[in-house]
Amino acid sequence: MIIAIDFDGTIVEQKYPKIGREIPFACATLKMLQEEGHQLILWTYRCGRELDQAVEFCRSKGVEFYAVNKNYPEEVFDESISRKVKADLYIDDLNYGGLPDWGEIYAGINGVETKNKQVKRKKGFRLFGKS
Repeated sequence: MIIAIDFDGTIVEQKYPKIGREIPFACATLKMLQEEGHQLILWTYRCGRELDQAVEFCRSKGVEFYAVNKNYPEEVFDESISRKVKADLYIDDLNYGGLPDWGEIYAGINGVETKNKQVKRKKGFRLFGKS
């Protein structure tokens, strides 16, 4: 899958423009997803120096993104292109219901049960809840 991930409040605690502490298991989970063949896109409001710092923070934790604020690495941003990225899944702390813990996110992507939630994965899947 192509997975777009927000930075502030999702990978790290919300401290923008500073970089907050890593949210437990965020980078470890992203590394596992990457190793399983998922393409990760960093999808964030950050730009310029603050964006470079976010990318370097993730790189220092072993997470390399397929693309950053783009659909693919070679894409050149201009005003005629939407800044929205196309992905199969978006992980963001501002989701309706907030950000689940990274263990639940990983389980949901891989279609396993967690706690009291049945998780099912299929094309056009529902990440959490009963089918």
